Amino acid sequence: MEVGEERFPKQRQVLVLFLLVGVALAGWESRRYSVMEETESGSFVANLAKDLGLGAGELAARGARVVTEDKEPRLQLDLQTGDLILNEKLDREEMCGSTEPCVMHFQVLLKKPLGVFRAELLVRDINDHSPDFPEREMTLRIPETSPPGTVFPLKKAQDLDVGNNNIQNYSISPSSHFHVSTRDLGDGRKYPELVLDKELDREEQAQLRLTLTALDGGSPPLSGTAQVHILVLDANDNAPEFAQRLYHVQVPENSPVGSLVVKVSARDLDTGTNGEISYALSYSSQEISKTFEVNSLSGEVRLIKTLDFETISSYELDIDASDGGGLSGKCSVSIEVVDVNDNSPELTISSLTSPIPENSPETEVALFQIRDRDSGDNGRMTCSIQDDLPFLLKPTEENFYTLVTNGALDRETRAQYNVTITVSDLGTPRLKTQHNITLLVSDVNDNAPAFTQTSYTLFLRENNSPALHIGSVSATDRDAGANAQLTYSLLPPLDPRLPLASLVSINADNGHLFALRALDFEALQAFEFRVGATDRGSPALSSQALVRVQVLDANDNAPFVLYPLQNGSAPCTELVPRAAEPGYLVSKVVAVDADSGQNAWLSFQLLKATEPGLFGVWAHNGEVRTARLLSERDAAKHRLLVLVKDNGEPALSASVTLHVLLVDGFSQPYLPLPEAAADQAQADPLTVYLVIALASVSSLFLFSVLAFIAVRLCRRSRAGWVGGCSVPEGHFPGHLVDVSGTGTLSQSYQYEVCLTGDSGSNEFKFLKPVFPNILGQDIGRKAEGNPTFHDSLGI
Repeated sequence: MEVGEERFPKQRQVLVLFLLVGVALAGWESRRYSVMEETESGSFVANLAKDLGLGAGELAARGARVVTEDKEPRLQLDLQTGDLILNEKLDREEMCGSTEPCVMHFQVLLKKPLGVFRAELLVRDINDHSPDFPEREMTLRIPETSPPGTVFPLKKAQDLDVGNNNIQNYSISPSSHFHVSTRDLGDGRKYPELVLDKELDREEQAQLRLTLTALDGGSPPLSGTAQVHILVLDANDNAPEFAQRLYHVQVPENSPVGSLVVKVSARDLDTGTNGEISYALSYSSQEISKTFEVNSLSGEVRLIKTLDFETISSYELDIDASDGGGLSGKCSVSIEVVDVNDNSPELTISSLTSPIPENSPETEVALFQIRDRDSGDNGRMTCSIQDDLPFLLKPTEENFYTLVTNGALDRETRAQYNVTITVSDLGTPRLKTQHNITLLVSDVNDNAPAFTQTSYTLFLRENNSPALHIGSVSATDRDAGANAQLTYSLLPPLDPRLPLASLVSINADNGHLFALRALDFEALQAFEFRVGATDRGSPALSSQALVRVQVLDANDNAPFVLYPLQNGSAPCTELVPRAAEPGYLVSKVVAVDADSGQNAWLSFQLLKATEPGLFGVWAHNGEVRTARLLSERDAAKHRLLVLVKDNGEPALSASVTLHVLLVDGFSQPYLPLPEAAADQAQADPLTVYLVIALASVSSLFLFSVLAFIAVRLCRRSRAGWVGGCSVPEGHFPGHLVDVSGTGTLSQSYQYEVCLTGDSGSNEFKFLKPVFPNILGQDIGRKAEGNPTFHDSLGI
């Protein structure tokens, strides 16, 4: 099996071109050309371009070539002139033997588009072979009693030529007793027979020597001669006679060596040696003598070589039966070789296209020819491929097939196909041939890049170093080669105010993201942008993904104390009555931290006090409270150093100094906190809290001064009244900054001021704040049960 190395390049053909070519070649039929054998190489046979209706230049453009069935380069096509010329001398006898007519089949293959045209070359015989006898001398034993008219078969001559150039007649000379008649058995073969004209007389002439001449019908005729030696015998007047003059036999070509082909039988009425018959092949070519043998005693014809129907389909044997007296008889055996399915189909690839672009339907992939040397059903073939492949087989002419794609291919689904072409005959048993073709699918840019995630979230701690690698994005492309090579880029931000170009950059080759400058969590906590991935196909395809960068807080801000203010002015002094109970709220340190999370969790600690153990600071809210009952021995002035520390790593801190003054004689009326004011204090932002706190303290101070003046005027107008006190009816709103765990106020405080009528010091006293909790309620109950407490208020 041979595979053509030439491959047809894939070209798109316009429908009009197919129609024009189809119309131009629609009238083509198998044409026959003729040439005489032994014609010189290079001789002109025919002009195929003219017969095909094509210009000489079109043959070269369409890659025309001549293919013969036996693959022998006997013909050559001149692509420039369109002439078909002989590539070598043709010997009809070598090509066809005795077969007449001698026809050589060939095809003309055209491409772009595909075309197959059949033609035949008839090789005509010339008289280039003389008749030749297998034996130069033949001996005949003729009884003297043979009557005139007795016929004696002679061995015929062989002439390789056919038709009129074959043997036409025989003659014999010199002879006065015999003449030669030419016998035609009806199968085209002519046999010489020696006819006795006059009785022989052994006593007069015991032997004769004659010359047998075979003459063919050529011009000029050629001849061959053989010597006939005639021995005149005494009376043996009965020649052997065969039961049949012609035997017809059919022999399967797969018969083993030694198989019996036929048994011929002859009889002789004579007795003794004159009746003993021996059998022999009368004439045998070299091929027959190598294939058959005859048992001289039994007349059995057996095989001595295997038969091949595809080489020789029939044999003609001549068998002589001779008795001991020299008489002989002749019969013919016609052996027909019966074909068996012993040849597998053959497949020859003429063209193959690989790789095939994907998304290209109805594309010609391969052109091939199939052949089976058997005959009948044994030579009929079917051709198929696997059912699960996107390909089709389309028959053309003279057992040519084309393999085409059945729809568009997808390289990303399957990049390679192994196509097995199976050719099976219809014989019994069925034989088949398989040919494997590997087809590659080339890539087309039909897949856009795809990110591994539709969105990415990256975390970056603030105060990072510039050019820091913060993460990567990744995309894949199902295409191959340049169609799968990706380039990453930053897309314009959705928010034009975002300076994306100064924040991050991306590596175009691998998608790595880098921070271009240090980020500040307090200024920018998060930002989003889009990245794109573009392949290098034509046209280029792209996709995009969303990237969110979350800036993580670092502990880079120390706590800031809001209250008491540390602005270098006069220190703030907190007044505490000596009658204060343990847990009395002296003040509250209010601080904030610009960081977030645990970096903004503040804790408070009393670092230093004038009198240790007298005051304490709550760690979580910064409230400064008395730790025990005050006594007259405690100093009047105290200085407290409070440390505010966050929970970051490492922790940052700030300190504040409180001045506390112990005073005597202040009362503690309970002023309930309006719920609306409390809700507003908790709901407003920190800045509003600070403003309200400062306004409340200022209003309270101003209101206290006004109350003091009013009391003084009241005392002057009522000199005889003792214990009276003028107190404003309304509450004094004095909301301070509420500080929670992150620096916000957790409580609201109100203060009331009252002047005692019997106080000789004429001073006002600050009372401790009223809590909406159990501690405030306890203090209120103690005030109700303590008459001294009521007297101090002047009630």
